[in-house]
This record gives sequence, C-alpha cells and structure tokens, in this order.
Amino acid sequence: MLPAIAATPMRIGVDEAGKGPVLGPMVCAAVGVPDPEIVPDGVADSKRLTAERREELDAQIRSDDRISVGVATVDVERIDDPATDMNRLTVAGQAEATTSLLADAVAADGGSAEWSLLADAGDTSESRFARRLADAIEEGGATTAGELSVEARHGADDDDPVVAAASIVAKVERDARVERIAEEYGEVGSGYPSDSTTRAFLEGYVEREGDLPACARESWSTCDDVLASAEQAGLGEY
Repeated sequence: MLPAIAATPMRIGVDEAGKGPVLGPMVCAAVGVPDPEIVPDGVADSKRLTAERREELDAQIRSDDRISVGVATVDVERIDDPATDMNRLTVAGQAEATTSLLADAVAADGGSAEWSLLADAGDTSESRFARRLADAIEEGGATTAGELSVEARHGADDDDPVVAAASIVAKVERDARVERIAEEYGEVGSGYPSDSTTRAFLEGYVEREGDLPACARESWSTCDDVLASAEQAGLGEY
C-alpha cells in the first residue's frame, strides 16, 4: 500500500458502451465521487434515457469539479485481435478508464485513503470479473494513496447512481465516435448488427469497394455474412 496522502473517501463506478456493435470502438468510463449524493438527479442506466437527456447529464457530470472522470477506448483493431476476446477487452478497457481517473484524481488532490470501486460485471461470474479487473488496474500501474476495493455486479448500471453515471459518460462518448464515423462514411445507423441501416451501409460499402470499411469489426459474424453475400452475388453475375 502506498503511504496515505489524503483521507477523502472516493466511490468509483465503471461501465462500458458498445460491446456488441459491428461498427466502431467500445468505450469504457469510470466516474469517481466523494459522495454518491452529488451525482446529478435523473441519472439512470444510459439505455433507459433519451440521447438528449444523456448528453445533458454527461455535461453536468463532466462540469462538476467534485466529480472525476476517466475514459478509455478499445478500438476496432484490438477487438479484431484473435489473441483476445470481449470479456478480456472489457476488463482491460474498464481498468484503463479507472487508471486514467485515478491519475487525474491523485494529481489533483493527493488521492484518497479509501477507494471503493463498483463495476457493471462483464462476465457471467461477478467475483471473477472483479478479481480480473482489480488485477488489471494494478498491472496498469494505477497509484492511489490507499487501498482500492473492487466489486462487480450484474445490473449495477441500473441500481447504482455512480455506475449509472459511468454508463452515461461511456454511451455519450461512444455515440460521438459513431457520429464521426457517419461524417466520414455517410449514414451508418447505430452500428449494431440488428440495425437495418447499419446492415445496408455495410452491404453497400462492400458492393462498391470490394472490402469492409476500416470502422467495421471484421471478426464479427455480421461482416462474414456481408462478405459472403457479396461474393455470392458476384458469382451470380457469371
């Protein structure tokens, strides 16, 4: 344990957005508060809020000097790496977001003697996810002025305000990344495989260019299906 510098308790919530889409990165966010009561009113799991409300709450969270925020992006290249999987990447992304938050918080006020982290579990086993996340945070070189306890729970983004705040920050950042993709490629939809606009974008791009766009997760089965359909259509022309 590092020597205590300050004794302000800190609650940290961690979550991610964009684990399942076929387009764009996954974004992980960590939000730290000295007291959950300072989280803005109306915070809830980002999936239950409109885009406009998420953006309003994100602005409130980021503008409050009492609230620390850390964000990490897991890009398409990392997601497509055959040496890893989404469970490992979720751990890694959440750890990177937490490490970023801790670095800023410690630099700002010397840190805290008591750190308590709750993550939305990205594994069927809550305890296993918590252990792996704690190990990844330590391996990432995160420094605090005291101990950091790590817990993971399914549905934490729905019943814990600090984790819900993290889910909002992650979702707003993820949406911003999708907007940038749309600025480059045109209408791409939400990026999820079930989105007909996303599917049409991929099919149209492959038909024109003969390959997938750089923003696509090539390892996703949706991309395999699109490429196979394009190949079959090409064979049908002969």
